[in-house]
Amino acid sequence: METETLNMIPLLVMGIGFLILGLALRYWINRRKFYRRGPAGAEGFSSYERSVIVTLAERFGKWIAYALIILGIGFLWTARTFKKDQERRQKSIEAYQK
Repeated sequence: METETLNMIPLLVMGIGFLILGLALRYWINRRKFYRRGPAGAEGFSSYERSVIVTLAERFGKWIAYALIILGIGFLWTARTFKKDQERRQKSIEAYQK
C-alpha cells in the first residue's frame, strides 16, 4: 500500500465518523422531542425553567450536529479530491515516462 493511500485513510475515517455522529445526534434530539409530545401535540415539561434549558440545549445540539455533518462531508470531499489528484499525477508521470 502506497503512502499516499495511507494518508487518505484518516480523512475517510474522520469523514464517515463525523457524518454518522452528526446524523445520530440529530436523530436522538428529534426522537426525544417527538416522544415528549402529548396527545394534543404540545410538549410536556415539568417547569418553565426546564423547558427553556432543554429547548436551548436541543437547539445548541442541533447546531453541533449540523457542523459535524458539514465537517464529515468536507472530509469525504477532500479525500475524493485527493484521490482524483493522485490519479491525475500518476497519469502525467506515466505519460512523461513514455
